[in-house]
Amino acid sequence: MAFSSSRSFLFVHTIWATANREPLLTKPLRAVLFSHIQKHAGEKGIQILGMNGVEDHVHCLFQLLPTQNLVQVMKTVKALCADWINTTQLLKAPFEWEEWFAAYTVSPSGIKPILDFIAKQEEHHATRTLDNELEVFDIMEADIKQYS
Repeated sequence: MAFSSSRSFLFVHTIWATANREPLLTKPLRAVLFSHIQKHAGEKGIQILGMNGVEDHVHCLFQLLPTQNLVQVMKTVKALCADWINTTQLLKAPFEWEEWFAAYTVSPSGIKPILDFIAKQEEHHATRTLDNELEVFDIMEADIKQYS
């Protein structure tokens, strides 16, 4: 079968945290923030398949275009969030994100499990910290590298 156009399926699960991991993202704030991010990211050509988080961090599944740079996408999304929170003065103090982010590629067959995982962040973090979670992802990555 011949394809008449290029096809690209670049899925990336990202995680980023509030500055100093301050628990600033209350449930009501997250609800309006995530809606705002999805709308305005979409206007910039950034496709978000799923987004959720807890008080100190956010998980997001992006579908990137081949022309998109992950670092630039993350800078844009994080700036959209921080600028909006600060402009609307939803918090008493200026809002910032940590500079780092974690990013993990996802195969097309892994999209549903990752979306389910992202959707259940409150439940998941009732028993785990962000550090516990990142450690598990890093161990999984190390396991994959041993086979390369």
